[in-house]
Amino acid sequence: MGCTCTADAPMAMPRPWRNAKVVTSACSGLLLLVGFVGGYIGLRAEFQTILYVTAVLVGGYYFGREALEELVKEREIGIELLMSTAAIVAGVMGQWPEAATLVFLYSISEAAEGYTAERARHAIRALMDLAPKTALVRRGDQETRIPVEQIRVGDIFIVLPGESLATDGEVIDGHSSVNQAPVTGESVPVEKLPGSQVFAATINGEGALTVRATKAFADNTLSRIIHLVEAAQASKGRSQRFIERFGRRYSPAVLGIGILIGLLPPLFGLPWEDWVTRATVFIVAAAPCALVISIPITLVAAIGTAGRNGLLIKGGVHLENLAKVRVVALDKTGTLTLGRPQVTDVVALDGRSEHEVLAAATALELRSQHPLAQAVLERARSDGISAGPAADFQSLTGAGAKGSVDGVEHFIGNPRLFGDLAVPLGAVMPHVEALQREGKTVVLVGTAQAIHGLIAIADPLRPEAAQAIAELKRVGIERVVMLTGDNPLAAEAIARQVGVDEVFAELSPEDKTRKVAELEARYGKVVMVGDGVNDAPALAAAHVGVAMGAAGTDVALETADVALMSDNLARLPYLIKFSQRTWGVIQQNLALSAIVIGTLIVGAVGGYFTLPIAVLAHEVSEFVVIASGLRMLRA
Repeated sequence: MGCTCTADAPMAMPRPWRNAKVVTSACSGLLLLVGFVGGYIGLRAEFQTILYVTAVLVGGYYFGREALEELVKEREIGIELLMSTAAIVAGVMGQWPEAATLVFLYSISEAAEGYTAERARHAIRALMDLAPKTALVRRGDQETRIPVEQIRVGDIFIVLPGESLATDGEVIDGHSSVNQAPVTGESVPVEKLPGSQVFAATINGEGALTVRATKAFADNTLSRIIHLVEAAQASKGRSQRFIERFGRRYSPAVLGIGILIGLLPPLFGLPWEDWVTRATVFIVAAAPCALVISIPITLVAAIGTAGRNGLLIKGGVHLENLAKVRVVALDKTGTLTLGRPQVTDVVALDGRSEHEVLAAATALELRSQHPLAQAVLERARSDGISAGPAADFQSLTGAGAKGSVDGVEHFIGNPRLFGDLAVPLGAVMPHVEALQREGKTVVLVGTAQAIHGLIAIADPLRPEAAQAIAELKRVGIERVVMLTGDNPLAAEAIARQVGVDEVFAELSPEDKTRKVAELEARYGKVVMVGDGVNDAPALAAAHVGVAMGAAGTDVALETADVALMSDNLARLPYLIKFSQRTWGVIQQNLALSAIVIGTLIVGAVGGYFTLPIAVLAHEVSEFVVIASGLRMLRA
């Protein structure tokens, strides 16, 4: 089910009196009340019966029609047919007040169930209200307000203080703080400068911003979130699918047993009217309404609430799986660290200066797209070093790069690259290992004859990383593992700082996938947390794949089972705890439903419950389960 909302679409929740099921149920209740009160004021019995019969026909129209459609078209016996059968049998036996009571209570519970489920679904779609209807767009020398649907990629639009952003974009002028809570769930406004990404429906703070649109309105982050959450709400968890399969077998069994209860005892001389009544009460008592609704209403509410809090969960099955995981595997770069490497040390060797080492490294890295290359270039810019690109540049996958600098072939890369070139490393390795023990990645710069220098690069640790891992263990995660392509010494240093239990270093994407499978075999269900791009194979292999900082990232939104929209690792333990809470509510609802149904069945067969009592208890239990599931609407 996709999002068909537009900025002009009314997002107000439909009023109950405009819902046909609510109206017919209310009319049925009114007729029942008039008939009941009429009996006390002297209304003739035949008129009372007409009121009760009319109440049955009006209130039972929708679920009776659904019962027939299921029976004829799908050849299935559902809960609606059980209730319809019970109402008809009660009426045939002259118990029209009881039949009307049954129909009214069941119809109002059906209407309430549908309405509350729509309310839960509406909660995430209401986010669209946060997006403005118009935007102030600059085209040429003119600034005009246009509907947000008319914004094109590349348009320049101005966001005034206090306004919401019309679509995703990049700030090209201005300085302000932006409240990103509607999209990422972050509680603190984020500072925005030229070059910063901004998202649709986030709220500008104190300064005006000039933004270049990077997404059309229909394709922006908010629209994609709403589309994906609605699709997730339409999907089903394993327990929900099991309950539905159970219901398809259980309902025919209830009808069959009810028929036997009504037919067999009278064959042995027992009063037929008493046992037909018991059979009718049994059919109502055993109907699994609360059991069937207990899971979907909870999952729909939970997925909608998660979406409003920056947690994009692709379906109920992933929410269930998260509650059962015991191992968390984390990528290092961009997950435990900020993903913005910085040069920390430049060590000159072989009679060279730091300036010469950085100049040669800059020439080699100008053609590279590696994150470490960008760190070297950033340091060169800050030191005022400029260099032309190396001639005959060639990337050496997994090792480094080479090229000609001032007519001499130079290399930049890890120690293994220079070892393969047979360059002596004895004097260099103590420096390398000392820097690696500090959690830094070391690249060497030199020729095939000598090493000219070392450059140490560190990716700063996320400030919340250690606390997040401690919190993961508090919420029941038994083991936290790091999977990284970095060297073992740097990985171990990071692991010690954040409290990771086990480290696997120098892993390729394929190695990470294999390690996830090994961890599953050794410890049980595994959650893999990564950036959603380089870690895509491992995310797919894990029991649940979680992408970090996925706001605005198409690949992360599409590849992971769950996306943390904010770039904040502290959301991970919250996600685990939220899933555990959801699973707890589901279990409570299932237990309550089973207890109520079991008690009602015993009371019905034993003749302790009349039809109105069974109907009332049955429908009250359904309302309790709905209310319990809707607790997940609270964050």
